[in-house]
Amino acid sequence: MSVKIQRPKLPPALLEGSLPSTFTEAEYYQGHNVTDEDYMYQTAERLHFDQLIFSRVSFENVTFPQIEITDVIFDKCNFSNADFSDAVIHRAEFKQSKLTGANFSGAALRHVTFDDCMGNMAAFGFSNQRHVQFSMCSLRQADFYESAFKKVDFKECQLDSSNFAETSLDGIDFTTCEFDNITISFDKLAGCIVTSEQAIGFSKAFGIVISDE
Repeated sequence: MSVKIQRPKLPPALLEGSLPSTFTEAEYYQGHNVTDEDYMYQTAERLHFDQLIFSRVSFENVTFPQIEITDVIFDKCNFSNADFSDAVIHRAEFKQSKLTGANFSGAALRHVTFDDCMGNMAAFGFSNQRHVQFSMCSLRQADFYESAFKKVDFKECQLDSSNFAETSLDGIDFTTCEFDNITISFDKLAGCIVTSEQAIGFSKAFGIVISDE
């Protein structure tokens, strides 16, 4: 069963145009529709993004630790190697965006969707995720080490070489996902939903030899 996700709550109309070219620490940004902008390599802590739409915007290599994001849509944006560590993200959508090497470690995610995103080598370690969906995302070598999941959904994702060590997979359904190998913890595996083929792959990860002879 699909996870129920609350969509971003946006006003009927947003202001068209750019935000300031340089973000300021702890500043509050609200109510804009921002298109085709470049904020690469900026650094600012404790930013607040509220009721915003970003389309084709580059946040590549930004350092925005402890950012708070509420009711925001990111469409075709670039977050390559962005640092969003310890972020608080509530009712947000990431659509067809590039998240390669992005750092969401320690983040709290509530009602967040990642749809058709490139998230190879993204870091979600120690994150706390509730009502989160990853759909048709490439998450090769992504790190979910010691994360807390509640109502988290992975649909048609590429998870090869991803790391779920020390993360409880109770209720997590991997049946539509693809992977040749994945790192998991045996004592956190109970309740995980997999295909028979995936179960054989898991057994190999723990050194179990299956023989039908």
